[in-house]
Amino acid sequence: MASSSDHDDPTVERRPADDAPNPVWFKPIMLGLMLIGLVWVLVFYLSNSTLPIPGIGGWNLVVGFGIAFVGFLMTTRWR
Repeated sequence: MASSSDHDDPTVERRPADDAPNPVWFKPIMLGLMLIGLVWVLVFYLSNSTLPIPGIGGWNLVVGFGIAFVGFLMTTRWR
């Protein structure tokens, strides 16, 4: 009698480990980072360059866009 194991059957599709679905926390963190970055930049512009961190001035834009950029980078790994 023939063995019915899946590892010998060429018609069974297998996913490599890289194609595994993301954990449950991935999408909320990704979207959260993009929104936090957007809010950071909006607060900077609406507060006449005094907030969110008053001492760093224009670098607040770099921080806000950096946070949003990390969120956008996460979209490349989203499955």
